[in-house]
Amino acid sequence: MLLRRLRRLSWGSTAVQLFILTVVTFGLLAPLACHRLLHSYFYLRHWHLNQMSQDYLQQSLKEGEAALHYFEELPSANGSVPIVWQATPRPWLVITIVTVDRQPGFHYVLQVVSQFHRLLQQCGPQCEGHQLFLCNVERSVSHFDAKLLSKYVPVANRYEGTEDDYGDDPSTNSFEKEKQDYVYCLESSLQTYNPDYVLMVEDDAIPEEQIFPVLEHLLRVRLSEPHLRDALYLKLYHPERLQHYINPEPMRILEWIGVGMVLGPLLTWIYMWFASRPGFSWPVMLFFSLYSMGLVELVGRHYFLELRRLSPSLYSVVPASQCCTPAMLFPAPAARRTLTYLSQVYCHQGFGKDMALYSLLRAKGERAYVVEPNLVKHIGLFSSLRYNFHPSLL
Repeated sequence: MLLRRLRRLSWGSTAVQLFILTVVTFGLLAPLACHRLLHSYFYLRHWHLNQMSQDYLQQSLKEGEAALHYFEELPSANGSVPIVWQATPRPWLVITIVTVDRQPGFHYVLQVVSQFHRLLQQCGPQCEGHQLFLCNVERSVSHFDAKLLSKYVPVANRYEGTEDDYGDDPSTNSFEKEKQDYVYCLESSLQTYNPDYVLMVEDDAIPEEQIFPVLEHLLRVRLSEPHLRDALYLKLYHPERLQHYINPEPMRILEWIGVGMVLGPLLTWIYMWFASRPGFSWPVMLFFSLYSMGLVELVGRHYFLELRRLSPSLYSVVPASQCCTPAMLFPAPAARRTLTYLSQVYCHQGFGKDMALYSLLRAKGERAYVVEPNLVKHIGLFSSLRYNFHPSLL
């Protein structure tokens, strides 16, 4: 009986064709096409990671030098150094860049500020209510980049002219200091400008080209929706390595099933047309649904999210998870609540400010969301919290 059934399986049978398609796709074509994609399951880490990390560092050094020359060559106006971007007396959005003195040569904060400046100039009158603000939380006076930027951007220096007893207090670890620095910068933004929104950006998070049109759409249209109103914060970044479907975010599972429900019937129709087979087959549709779901997951959800950049209205807003804080948007009332909340928690290794913020959601009955795809790129391979002698992209 079994032999008789096997003989019936010819090269023209549906089962054989779909089996061959699966083997060729997942065993040959996808690995060949994706072995250099950093966030794909097909990525050959042992072959490419070291070289790609070195190339990335070299490119970052060049971009740091370019950002340094950008500000050194910024023309003066009437003999005085111009402010890079000055909003109306009461800005709608304050962009606060939190900076410490990082690895010399990369000029991370210069890269970030120069990109914001360029995008604000491109944005023009639409961004007249936006204000750049630098918050320097470096304890030493050696932060050259912050000194340079003080000629162009308003700066708040946390430790300037104060008695810094941080080193004398053994209970204040680097994670708690980072939280206190964050609180200081958020509070300074509110007190200095009294804006409607504060965008807190770490000094190694470069904005994407679409950041201002997308924020305009999100804040004026999407966040007015009842289920998004009064959110504690809106994250503009989530690590690409954590964006796969197989993760503990339930909303992604629904999205993953939706991918299969859309692509399954489409691929089934294409297959039936090419194979000249009449009618519609539910088993074939089930196969192509699972096929497309597997392909999207293994190639990398991150790369398919890039399709949403075609329009600001295509960006999704979903419930936030705990990691990480390169770029966080706070409505002013929520920012004041956040200051109160963070003053009630103590950070330590394994419980940084990102986990503290996330833990407050359930404890205080708050909500928070994340934008997909990311609106900033995390370019820093050197942490301000721990030494990293062998920086790597993963």
